[in-house]
Amino acid sequence: MSTPIRFGYKASAEQFAPRELLEYAVLAEEVGFDSVFVSDHLQPWMHDGGHAPAAIPWLGALGSRTSRILMGTSVLTPTFRYHPGVVAQAFATLGSLYPDRVVLGVGTGEALNEVTLGLEWPDPPERFQRMKEAILLMRELWTRDRVTYEGTYYSTSNATIYDRPDRPVPIYIGASGPAATRLAGRIADGYITTSGKKPELYTETLLPALDEGLGKAGRSREDIDTLIEVKVSFRPDRASARENTRFWAPLALSPEEKTGVDDPLVMQRLAAGLPIERAASRFIVSDDPDEHVARIERYLDLGFRHLVFHDPGHDQEEFLRLYGTEILPRLRARTGG
Repeated sequence: MSTPIRFGYKASAEQFAPRELLEYAVLAEEVGFDSVFVSDHLQPWMHDGGHAPAAIPWLGALGSRTSRILMGTSVLTPTFRYHPGVVAQAFATLGSLYPDRVVLGVGTGEALNEVTLGLEWPDPPERFQRMKEAILLMRELWTRDRVTYEGTYYSTSNATIYDRPDRPVPIYIGASGPAATRLAGRIADGYITTSGKKPELYTETLLPALDEGLGKAGRSREDIDTLIEVKVSFRPDRASARENTRFWAPLALSPEEKTGVDDPLVMQRLAAGLPIERAASRFIVSDDPDEHVARIERYLDLGFRHLVFHDPGHDQEEFLRLYGTEILPRLRARTGG
């Protein structure tokens, strides 16, 4: 079954307090976005001006204020500070409250959100195996009663999630490397990655890995939602659009520069040394709507069918209204939506 082309809003939990962020997300539905996705961080990237509202209660509030948008996490880590059984219960409740509107996006996590609680931070292979086992356990809990599970990392004894939606909440896997991308192709309902990297990463590594995983499961891309967070900075003034990216300079740090960093103050110091050109390099920076849409279309041409836009500016209302009047109509006209 073919998935529709959708355009979503990335609610920047690292940048805004929960009530303010909620109003932006409600406005996103009003101006025509199809979905809202929020990260689930214990700590933000930046200490000064940073925020970190908890995603699960925030999604409950969002559902009560909206009527049609798809909403979910991009992404939550169900393996360290959360037991997967707790995540299964929380998302079953959200799915019961808002049927067919909730997505659980998961990833292998970051030290920034786990180590501060005194948790050990294992190497990538173990984080990958933990995520895979957590997904299998959550699906057991969503489809069976009195689940006794003895895994490598997690266990349950006669566990039942008593309130579940008629259809289990879809699980999307967030991935930036081939192993987790293949896993998404094999077992997930959706795949999440991010924009702004070298083109060959998508064409030569990630998308072939996704197709390999899909092939092993006897599926095609039509059977999975392919979501990419597209980093955009669109304003009538290009200089302002470029300057807006400064708060998100940590995104421009290489994996080698930020791996294992668990303190927002340290992350902030690392990012402070980056020139604005490097911070802006991860974003589509533009003041012309036709040019902006043309650059976004690159990701549609790669086959992504769900584009979630992340704007770095502090004036999110301006961004949302500009997108609602200038960008979304152009995108829908070009995609037949």
